[in-house]
Amino acid sequence: MEKKNIVYIATSLDGYIADSKGGLDWLHSIPNPNQDDMGFLAFMNRVDALVMGRNTFETVIGFDVDWPYTKPVFVLSNSLNEIPQSHADKAFLVKGALNTVLKEIHDKGFLNLYIDGGTTIQNFLRENLIDELIISRIPVLLGGGVPLFGNLPQLMAFDFVESTTYLNQITQCRYKRKK
Repeated sequence: MEKKNIVYIATSLDGYIADSKGGLDWLHSIPNPNQDDMGFLAFMNRVDALVMGRNTFETVIGFDVDWPYTKPVFVLSNSLNEIPQSHADKAFLVKGALNTVLKEIHDKGFLNLYIDGGTTIQNFLRENLIDELIISRIPVLLGGGVPLFGNLPQLMAFDFVESTTYLNQITQCRYKRKK
């Protein structure tokens, strides 16, 4: 069976995933009165589990909402020693080289993975481990902050698959890695 590592993320027009203080309020700058999920549920139906970095995990557990995921979450961290007790049945700590971590997750039967978190995405890209990008552009310029992309060791080519517009303002583009 095919294995896929897929990014699903929102950025500002200038390519940032958080503002200069790590804030995410700008993600809600477009009114969404009907709570359109912008394809997120359909995307989640395509994946078996999530792999996210420690910073993203800590951000998510800091939100004043119920745990938003129904699938296993693997938290990639070399500094955490354990998952907080409140989330021990929802998230699992993984450490080490990305290929080793992926083998461990795949051996558990999770093949299609949602890769989340700026540093984690950048590390997966550097190791040439991203198969698909789904990027939603929010029409704001942050002028700085946490970039989605960092330096890469080589050019990476993707094929455009499709685009969808949500709320008459947010453009979501899907790309597949050329291999």
